[in-house]
Amino acid sequence: MGWKETAEPVLTRMPAVQRPEGHIPFKRKLMWTGGVLLLYFFLTNVYLYGADQSADIFGNFRSLLAGGQGTVLHLGIGPIVTASIVLQLLGGADLLGLDTSDPRDQVLYQGLQKLLVVVMICLTGLPMVFVGGFLPANEAVAQNLGIGTFGVQWLIFAQIFVGAILVLFMDEIVSKWGVGSGIGLFIVAGVSQRLIGGLISPQGIGSSVGVIPQWISIITGSAQNVPSLLTSGGIQYMLFGGGQLLALATTVLIFVIVVYAESVRVEIPLSHARVKGARGRFPVKLIYASVLPMILVRALQANIQFLGRILNRQLGGLPAWLGSYNQYGSPTGGLFYYFAPIHSPNDWMWWAGGAGGHAAWEVLLRVAIDLGFMVVGGAIFAIFWVETADMGPEATAKQIQNSGMQIPGFRQNTGVIEKVMERYIPQVTVLGGALVGLLAVMANMLGTIGGTSGTSLLLAVSITYKLYEEIAEEQLMEMHPMMREMFGG
Repeated sequence: MGWKETAEPVLTRMPAVQRPEGHIPFKRKLMWTGGVLLLYFFLTNVYLYGADQSADIFGNFRSLLAGGQGTVLHLGIGPIVTASIVLQLLGGADLLGLDTSDPRDQVLYQGLQKLLVVVMICLTGLPMVFVGGFLPANEAVAQNLGIGTFGVQWLIFAQIFVGAILVLFMDEIVSKWGVGSGIGLFIVAGVSQRLIGGLISPQGIGSSVGVIPQWISIITGSAQNVPSLLTSGGIQYMLFGGGQLLALATTVLIFVIVVYAESVRVEIPLSHARVKGARGRFPVKLIYASVLPMILVRALQANIQFLGRILNRQLGGLPAWLGSYNQYGSPTGGLFYYFAPIHSPNDWMWWAGGAGGHAAWEVLLRVAIDLGFMVVGGAIFAIFWVETADMGPEATAKQIQNSGMQIPGFRQNTGVIEKVMERYIPQVTVLGGALVGLLAVMANMLGTIGGTSGTSLLLAVSITYKLYEEIAEEQLMEMHPMMREMFGG
């Protein structure tokens, strides 16, 4: 008996959001999406009962993981993404033996994913609460409830467990009843919130004032400790300091590059085999696998740093070659330092007093490792993403064949269509994944508005663009129902 037969009774009984029967009107999809988004914002403001606030263990990865520090959504989308990484690797190595085009195997795959999410919630949340002390229990609450510190810790874990499960089902609701995906929606919501705060907030995010209030204070002369703008110190302040000119330029540049890259595509002409004159095009975009595989790469890096911080705190320190940490929990040496991503200009500009006093070769080695990790990892995860999301040449050929379309000048045969797709999809997938990884690292090195990471901004822009395309497609299908029937909508 194989593992599928053994696990089937459990996996098929995993709770799931029921798929809608028939077509959902576009307005109702928007209502479901908006409702889930409101619930997400509400939950990110519900703080954990019984937990004292402490340093965020995810640090600069917080906006990428789309959660709220010290709230019931403390874990954010982390467990879902980590479970996806495991499934991607198992599926890429063909160890699962599941055919996602088979309805039975599809149910098993979805059940396995939910089971892995539960496992990842425990593997992430339990050490965070009981081992690492990153969510310390409040002694006053323990005394008032009479359950002791250990009991309050279980109460804290129960809250973040429920919050992570809610994120899982909120994502499923959006995917089945709304527009886009819940994971993408939460990332866009978090990044947008930080961008707006970084532009207009008088208090700013962290220690930085918003760009517009800062410029107003500089123009009116009310800003303190600002050197003369005509000196080298003033120019450096406007570029890298409170003026944030470089961060603003990088943010705008990321918007422009992503929108342009999304529009670069190879369009394969299609014609309908039975409806004369019905023609279309299948676009193979430069960023064919989208930027979502970047979530997997960055989540893998976040888990490596999470492991380092847990071991450092639990063991009271690590060997110098493995990692050393400062009072804020950030790596300052060893392997964990070199594997830590570059998040801002201050992490690598050693000649301007940044990089924590590290030598130039140490900084350059860290940049090279981060760049290699993102470029190579982006290409690898893009390949896995395309295969598991049924976007590869074989799956795409079947979809075109089933829709009744064909490539003009070629026989209406799945194998023929697949060979045509193999000329474009694999190469574009690797190139697009590597390009997105390069852009993410460059954006992080130059800095962005609102303290968002370059990867998060890259994801937010791309997801928003795809959301716009999906909304336009939905509106087109609403206006022309025959098109929905023709293309199996």
